[in-house]
Amino acid sequence: MADALGRVLADDVRSPLALPPWDNASMDGYALRSADVSGASASAPRILRVIGTIAAGSAAELRVGPGEAVRIMTGGAVPPGADSVVRIEDTDGGTTTVSCRNDRDCLRNVRPRGEDLGKDDVAVARGTQIGPAHLGVLASVGRRGVPVHRRARVAVLASGDELVDLDRFDEVLGGTRIVSSNSYSVMGAVREAGAVPIDLGVVGDDPAVLRERLRGVDCDLLITTGGVSVGAFDYTRSVLAELGLDPRFWRVRIRPGAPVGFGLLGGVPWLGLPGNPVSTLVTFELFARPAIRKMQGHARPYRRPQQVRLAEEVSITAPLVHFLRATLAWDTGALVARLTGPQGSGLLTSMARADALLIVTPERTRVAAGETLDAIVLRDESACAEGPPVP
Repeated sequence: MADALGRVLADDVRSPLALPPWDNASMDGYALRSADVSGASASAPRILRVIGTIAAGSAAELRVGPGEAVRIMTGGAVPPGADSVVRIEDTDGGTTTVSCRNDRDCLRNVRPRGEDLGKDDVAVARGTQIGPAHLGVLASVGRRGVPVHRRARVAVLASGDELVDLDRFDEVLGGTRIVSSNSYSVMGAVREAGAVPIDLGVVGDDPAVLRERLRGVDCDLLITTGGVSVGAFDYTRSVLAELGLDPRFWRVRIRPGAPVGFGLLGGVPWLGLPGNPVSTLVTFELFARPAIRKMQGHARPYRRPQQVRLAEEVSITAPLVHFLRATLAWDTGALVARLTGPQGSGLLTSMARADALLIVTPERTRVAAGETLDAIVLRDESACAEGPPVP
């Protein structure tokens, strides 16, 4: 069942039993009747006869009557007749008789049967992304395995004559090629989204090679990077058309990342991302990640925008929706955003430093420092602190 971690549950899981399955003690102490210790204090203790001991997990075979108490350990079944567990710290710890010196635990410290789950209750609902606590709940109701949505298989292909993989880094050092950073970034983003990446490698600007690499790919989503703009050697779009692509849209009014294509190739969704590294990752966040999450059963595929306060003025010139890379930090109870620096779409380090994407709509050509913007938070480092939450 550990393999279900991070996956989305495909059907409700119901509990075949009540949890806890019996009334049990929430701390070590003495199970007794509240009427017998009401009014107890250090100066006026109540003395009760100890009739037995119940360890954690033991059945409650004793019955508590007036003036009686049972030693009990955390998790032990509270015996019939008892309605309270007095913590051991409020007693003398006696084994034949016990002196109770406080009545603060009257009608307390008993976890009732079914307090957490009733028999046939939904223990974990369909559509839930399974986390560590869910694994514990599923184990508690006896599930060794559960039905989950399959991980999407996402094929990734980078194109461009200038691109090489790391095994040809000597050519990069020689100044004749550049590393296909998009291959690594997108494959990582696919894994982070919970899917299985399929590396189709890097192809040059050769329609025949591109056609062969794209033909008959077995995947749930095909992502290409580069070759989707209007350059003389951008062949991806035309090759896909030859292979029977059913196009759905071409270009979007955003920056970075305007040259984005989407369509169906033999029924398989194709997403063509731009070649510039920042544009690639921004459009992956906006289009590919939600698609992958939807394929994997997530009911909420998008990140929820969060308001942030600007630490500096931000301005745009083109009438497009801009996604600006920014770092985030808490200051006087608010998330404060600061640009990572120059925002060129080829500056991959600006994306590596970013905690969030600031959303600047076309009508807000200038946003002053101190004003607020919506932001897509990419990672939760801004929610982390150097010290514990309670001093």
